[in-house]
Amino acid sequence: MAFIIKPLVTEKMTKITDKRPNRYGFIVKPEANKLEIKSEVESLYNVTVEDVNTMRYSGKRSSRYTKAGLIRGQKAAFKKAIVTLKEGDTIDFYSNI
Repeated sequence: MAFIIKPLVTEKMTKITDKRPNRYGFIVKPEANKLEIKSEVESLYNVTVEDVNTMRYSGKRSSRYTKAGLIRGQKAAFKKAIVTLKEGDTIDFYSNI
């Protein structure tokens, strides 16, 4: 089952990867646990995962004013995983572009 939704390629994650070159971030499904994330990253990218840290983010309420009036909504909740690889392993997200 696919637990990884997409890799995180943001400014903040790039700073973390520059500081520690063997850490990468992914957006994962909220029901995924650390063992499932570890096995999927190892099978997809052919690397050895040493550690997985996960964080849950709740959906935030948002509203905006438009010509039609006040529009209210909610941003989706998600789970983020920071994966630490074995020394010397790397993941290239831009290889298939």
